[in-house]
Amino acid sequence: MTVPVTTIGGGPTRPDSDSLGTMQVPEDAYWGIHTARALENFPITRRPISVYPDLVRALARVKQAAARANREIGVLDAAKADVIERVCEEIIAGELHDQFIVGVIQGGAGTSTNMNTNEVIANRALEIMGHRRGEYQFMHPIDDVNRSQSTNDVYPTAVKLSLVFGINRLLEEHALLAQSFARKGHEFAGILKVGRTQLQDAVPMTLGQEFNGFSHTLVEDHDRLRETIPLLSEINMGATAIGTGITTDPRYAEAVCRHLAEITGIDTVTAKDLIEATSDVGVFMTVSSNLKRAAVKLSKICNDLRLLSSGPQAGFGEINLPAKQAGSSIMPGKVNPVIPEVVNQIAYSIIGADATVTAAAEAGQLQLNAFEPVIAHSILQSLAWLTNGCRTLRVNCIDGITPNVQRLAAQVETSVSVVTALTPYIGYAASATLAHTALTTNASIADLVIENGYMTEEEVRRVLRPERLSGLVPATGVIDVITQDDLDAAAAEQR
Repeated sequence: MTVPVTTIGGGPTRPDSDSLGTMQVPEDAYWGIHTARALENFPITRRPISVYPDLVRALARVKQAAARANREIGVLDAAKADVIERVCEEIIAGELHDQFIVGVIQGGAGTSTNMNTNEVIANRALEIMGHRRGEYQFMHPIDDVNRSQSTNDVYPTAVKLSLVFGINRLLEEHALLAQSFARKGHEFAGILKVGRTQLQDAVPMTLGQEFNGFSHTLVEDHDRLRETIPLLSEINMGATAIGTGITTDPRYAEAVCRHLAEITGIDTVTAKDLIEATSDVGVFMTVSSNLKRAAVKLSKICNDLRLLSSGPQAGFGEINLPAKQAGSSIMPGKVNPVIPEVVNQIAYSIIGADATVTAAAEAGQLQLNAFEPVIAHSILQSLAWLTNGCRTLRVNCIDGITPNVQRLAAQVETSVSVVTALTPYIGYAASATLAHTALTTNASIADLVIENGYMTEEEVRRVLRPERLSGLVPATGVIDVITQDDLDAAAAEQR
């Protein structure tokens, strides 16, 4: 039988072989034939897995935990285990990431990613041991680095770990953004404005209340994202191919889970049903859905910011966003809300990524979901983009927002919506009539109430106090009911 020989790349090469034949791979590469085949087979995204450093580090941590477990139970030579650990530490520290070159989208359920990892670790280990790359009789990518493992437990475990790392980073930025909104809420606490429902004038509120609302909605999503971490901590290491644990020592699953927890600081637990855990990707749908929720709600806030800052002359013009760049190549002086706009676009991408995750999860068949690479890529990209989006929104927009106080005050003073506060005293029908009159004549609601004899000037003044209009009452935050006794007392004061 003739063994096919293929050469990849230019420059000095070394031969590498698998069951399909022999290839020449670059002499200076730490990867080998399995990675080389993936490069030929999946020239799709032109984005290597190294664009997700969290995933590369997670893969190294999994291999490190496996080496420790295999040494502990006596199925891997201690010297080999030690050098594998040393290489894994290098990768965790950021070295060799340029050798993780297989595309983020690949067939084979992540096999190419796992083999890329095995080959890099094996060849770097050989170098440390004083051997040439490719001399696998001294350190084999599969027999040694991949001992007691399968792609089908290594890959999903590494993806879960990388998501925990990414979520923790997102939570930090998300919390800082919520705090930024809260600071603006405190800063704007005494600024009255007109609220809006369905883009129509509604009852008054303060600008501080509006920004506090933005902060609180982010806090809710922060909690939902944090709740996914324990779900991601359930792993299927020891499941190997389909969950039966074939080729592993009975002691391995417990040992590798324990070592992984020690290495990562994550409270990893072994799934109760490894067959179910190997085929099920429900946790990825949960994470993706919560990311979508957070992104959509943040995008809604950005919509509000663009509306509130619209103008500056012919729009709402209630707040001023920091001017970050010229907004037009033809209209001098135009400045656009570019930071909220980019966050909007991040949200649109995350919505699409969630749809991809959903489709890929549904497409799983029998004992394995072959589409975990696109699931991992979709969620890791969403995490990275949302994290960066939170940061740029905080630094380049929220922290620099200022109020247009005069415009806000003028809008409240001329707003017909304040009549709502008078309905408990003059009735809905009279309030509606006065509102219509005010809109058609541009008269003041307060003046109309007094002119029609419904209430005295003092009574109107007390009811329309800013703290009552906006519901700002100490302790309860609820508007206290004005009784007839209050009005009688006010009338007595007038007399």
